[in-house]
Amino acid sequence: MTDIEQYTDRVFLLDNLRNISMPAFCSLALQAYELQKRYCKVYYEYLRLIGKADFQPSSVEEIPFLPIRLFKSCDVLTEISACQNESPTVFFSSATTGMKPSHHIVSDIKLYERSFEECFKKFYGESGSYNLLALLPSYMEREGSSLIYMAEKLIADTKEYGAEGGFFLYNHNELLSTLKRLAKTSKRKTILLGVSFALLDFATYVTQEISDASERKAIFCNTIVMETGGMKKRREELSREHLHKMLEHGFCCEEIHSEYGMCELLSQAYSTNIEGIFSTPPWMKVLVRDLQDPFKVYADEDSCLPSGGLNIIDLCNIYSCCFIETEDRGRLLTNTNGMQSLHRPFTVDGRIANAELRGCNMLI
Repeated sequence: MTDIEQYTDRVFLLDNLRNISMPAFCSLALQAYELQKRYCKVYYEYLRLIGKADFQPSSVEEIPFLPIRLFKSCDVLTEISACQNESPTVFFSSATTGMKPSHHIVSDIKLYERSFEECFKKFYGESGSYNLLALLPSYMEREGSSLIYMAEKLIADTKEYGAEGGFFLYNHNELLSTLKRLAKTSKRKTILLGVSFALLDFATYVTQEISDASERKAIFCNTIVMETGGMKKRREELSREHLHKMLEHGFCCEEIHSEYGMCELLSQAYSTNIEGIFSTPPWMKVLVRDLQDPFKVYADEDSCLPSGGLNIIDLCNIYSCCFIETEDRGRLLTNTNGMQSLHRPFTVDGRIANAELRGCNMLI
């Protein structure tokens, strides 16, 4: 077994709650840092530009994070990817007109599949225990979406177990008919996974077609509505709280779930409660940085942290870069006994103002 195979096996062993520990995560993160400093040219060049080429961090808070916008202009690739036999898969972010999308070169697509399948299982159990309907029109209308790839694989998994799954574009009538039928005939819960603007459009359609709230509630009482974010200029940007209230009203359901992911990461965080609080799998960790000083990352042990920019460690990004400075703003919360999570839960409170200007340090 190669060193990289041992590394990935250890990453997923973090999900064994009997062996779960912060030192184990930190050890893997520091191992990934040393490997990517040596073999990822983009990351090394960034470290050189900020005067950290010879830096040896002693904690995850000290690790320099790569500004996410560099995925737009550079091939962020760790050269150990050359050991992979298959051609790499390239995922692209969605982008508004005139903007260059990010691209993520995924050398080992099986690692991505294992990551999102294990992550889904951790939060929801086996995918085969659900019907899975995907309302992702903007993603289906372009090539190279990591979200579509994930949804396709999860839908295929559900069908293997005899559940129902499929994609929907703007055929709201067909989607509503399918949900009505499943509510009456299926013993499984149904997950409706959708991009935010499409779910809002569908909620408007549902309320127009079914004015009786009790009838809408009967249709959606056994359905988990999960939004993946994203208005992409289709609608006015809304806070997550406002979005969820509108969806809860339209579908007459008590809570909306959320998935937080991006093309630059191979792992996802999920919010499965009414407060919109996200939790990560053990191999993914969120930290908060000072908005005025991108190199200042708040100590994880502090009980009360201010809102700031979200930095993400995704140990599954071993073939690109595990340490991403995002352009999202949020806050770390105190972990509760009810959450079986290695890392602190967090909120996503929107985009950082002037993110396109400030997402990358002016030193570059």
